[in-house]
Amino acid sequence: MIIDTDTGSDDAVALLLALAAPGEVRAVTTVAGNVPLATGTRNALVTLRLAGRADVPVHAGCERPLVRPVSTAQHVHGHDGMGGHDLPDPVRGPEPDHAVDVLLSAPRRRPGELTLVTLGPLTNLAAALLRDRALLSRFRHVYCMAGAADLRGNISPTAEFNVWADPEAARVVLQQATPETVTWIGWDVSRRDAVMTPADQRRLEELGTPLALFAHRINRTVADWARDVTGLAGYDLPDPIAMAVALRPDLVLERETVHADVALGDETRGQLIIDRRRTAPPPNLTLVRRVDERGFKHMLFDACAREARP
Repeated sequence: MIIDTDTGSDDAVALLLALAAPGEVRAVTTVAGNVPLATGTRNALVTLRLAGRADVPVHAGCERPLVRPVSTAQHVHGHDGMGGHDLPDPVRGPEPDHAVDVLLSAPRRRPGELTLVTLGPLTNLAAALLRDRALLSRFRHVYCMAGAADLRGNISPTAEFNVWADPEAARVVLQQATPETVTWIGWDVSRRDAVMTPADQRRLEELGTPLALFAHRINRTVADWARDVTGLAGYDLPDPIAMAVALRPDLVLERETVHADVALGDETRGQLIIDRRRTAPPPNLTLVRRVDERGFKHMLFDACAREARP
């Protein structure tokens, strides 16, 4: 598995899920999104160290969207992306190879073997696709935390942050995607099936392990934002539930194949355009609509209850 991330607090929890699961995380690539590139890269390195996996290579990628200035979500995740939690310095820095080069080279060396999971804006993947249009087919499958299929947004009235942050990149990906190669798990799924209620938050804290306390504390500003902005009954975990689908596709309760595009105009920037007419173009995407909430949370608590590898 390769994980492409703009490491904020929920990305960090998604990394914990991946590291606790069978299989090997081959590399983490980073992109600007929740936080600037350097901050997200540091957060990935810190999370890997806390999980006992400082050996996993981290490669920094694109520091801005394809054509737009960078926009962060620090108002959601905190200035450091981790809720202002005092975290230790990483024990190593990122590797010299650029993230886009890693996304291009790794599946060529292991065609059909690697799963790619994207947790941030799709800039790195789009930049790689502009150099290799067949790239998506070289992965076993590509899972993206992206979009809001019900048009209820978290950064605008109708758009999800990752797609809104770089809608041109999202369009590049959709232009090359097929339902057999790419699955999107959107904020609509997180809002329904990945909300950490106060009882869930207490359970996470009461686990008492370093990883559980880490996962609990870094999401404190997200909890405030969810209360004040989205009105959920707790904070939601969009990146972890996308990771859970990649690790356990059997958790998916409802999916559809659709033809999707992305709006680029200012008023609807980042909004998914899903054509369900009989005259629609052929489907280009598998869209997850519901996930087993109980199964997801069981996976989350199990991952956080474990002791980090020394």
